Amino acid sequence: MKKIWIATSNAHKVEEFQKMLGEDVQVCCLKDLDQEVEIVENGKTFEENALIKARSLYDVLHQPVISDDSGLEVDAMDKAPGVYSARWMGEDTSYDVKNAQIIKNVEGKTRTARFVCVIAYIDENGKGHTYRGEVEGQINDKILGSNGFGYDPIFYYPEYGTTLANVSSEMKNKVSHRSRALEKFLKDWRNK
Repeated sequence: MKKIWIATSNAHKVEEFQKMLGEDVQVCCLKDLDQEVEIVENGKTFEENALIKARSLYDVLHQPVISDDSGLEVDAMDKAPGVYSARWMGEDTSYDVKNAQIIKNVEGKTRTARFVCVIAYIDENGKGHTYRGEVEGQINDKILGSNGFGYDPIFYYPEYGTTLANVSSEMKNKVSHRSRALEKFLKDWRNK
């Protein structure tokens, strides 16, 4: 069984990665370590932040590591919250509040938006690689759906005719920004 470390403590991300990587891959995360790993996300791009996270864990383990940095870019908000998606309006602010604010911010404006995910991979030799995935959509006019997490309840995906929080995790994972980045990563990883 292949093993991969992911530089995250986010249980939702770990679960998504495990589903997408399959049962023949053991996914380990920061919670599986017996020590703290300090990660300072001070990059200006998704690529920079993903590499910072992966490098921080690689420097502790000296084993192959992946991480991702992802977020929502809303065109009417100059691509905010972007790399600050998790910290926008404060890390302790609920996504219900954040989602309601974004809906308010786009009233009467263009609703186009995209989810972006960059997966960084530090290989066994310490070399960094990045893989970018995006999914285009719109900001819905109301919070809709109870699946998914974060901004999924306001991200309307036209091909499904609803938000990503209003479809099954299997349907979401077929088109998500994370699955698109992961697909690119897996082509490289499985060929090694």
